[in-house]
Amino acid sequence: VQVKVKEGTRERLQAFEGVVIGKRNRGLNSAFTVRKISHGVGVERTFQTYSPLVDSIEVKRRGDVRQAKLYYLRERSGKSARIKEKLA
Repeated sequence: VQVKVKEGTRERLQAFEGVVIGKRNRGLNSAFTVRKISHGVGVERTFQTYSPLVDSIEVKRRGDVRQAKLYYLRERSGKSARIKEKLA
């Protein structure tokens, strides 16, 4: 996810790359939550899908999961938090 960040008068793009652990489909109020590990600490950020602050959304890989919400990843760390690659 490329996010527009305003610092003083300047505006720049900041990348936030991680695993989408939840999606909320409510028309214009749609949102999704991305989780990543930053310096050994889990960071989650919720983005509004149609927000003007979200510049672009890029899917790098698709995982094969059975759950709709991946909140169980919050309790896991290391290799157990990995998601199996989806075979086309």
